[in-house]
Amino acid sequence: MNPIYEKLLRCYESVKSRIDFVPQVAIVLGSGLGNYADNIRVEAELDYHEIEGFPVSTVPGHAGKFIFGYVADVPVVCMKGRVHYYEGYPISDVVLPVRLMKLMGAKILFLTNASGGINPSFSAGDFMMLRDHVSLWAPNPLIGANIDELGVRFPDMSHVYDPQLQEILRETAAECGIRLQEGVYAQLTGPSFESPAEIQLLHRLGVDAVGMSTVVEAIAANHMGMKICCISCVSNLAAGMTDNPLTHEEVQEAANVAAPKFTRLVSTAVAKFGSVL
Repeated sequence: MNPIYEKLLRCYESVKSRIDFVPQVAIVLGSGLGNYADNIRVEAELDYHEIEGFPVSTVPGHAGKFIFGYVADVPVVCMKGRVHYYEGYPISDVVLPVRLMKLMGAKILFLTNASGGINPSFSAGDFMMLRDHVSLWAPNPLIGANIDELGVRFPDMSHVYDPQLQEILRETAAECGIRLQEGVYAQLTGPSFESPAEIQLLHRLGVDAVGMSTVVEAIAANHMGMKICCISCVSNLAAGMTDNPLTHEEVQEAANVAAPKFTRLVSTAVAKFGSVL
């Protein structure tokens, strides 16, 4: 058996031995957005350390546990903290949690992240819905022998971010009075922030926001046939866009300020996702 798939199955059996809950929507909370989990009607929690072989978050602002429960009447599993490639994990471990949530039963993946704004019309605190992405320098998680049990060898990437879910997000943002930007997100490896020259390159490529996560997770989820959407919290303007140096504390602070709007947007949208399940 493929060792990556074998490890995934061990994690799945470890979860099932502890948690009897079948989610329909998986939510991944990005830097500074972990407090959203407080809005879930919790049925169970599972620390990542309790799952055999599971990668553990090491970044401040990423608590490192699964939350199982309900948003409205929709059963969800929420990752309160993700793992990143820059933490030193192999890319197969970075996407293992998303694959695991699909095995748990989730059909929809709602990704979130904190990003640096590149589009000059963006401001810190804006939300951007991903229409598409660019992956630079982070390894594709599908490299190596294909795991046929998960998906096809050459998955189509034409519509990674589901049009129906995007429309729900647009409608929800309008109802909540929240300005929702749209654009292209690029994942770089981190952990250093991008240089001004790199930001200029990304701008010329048509990228609107940049971060250190999300794209590899979306690739793995798309490979497994999940419906995917993503909201990025533009927590700061990227290097070279202002004269200010970039810090992780700034990212967390901006996310904290945006949290009430983020909570309304995510909760209201998830409650509507039942129409596409």
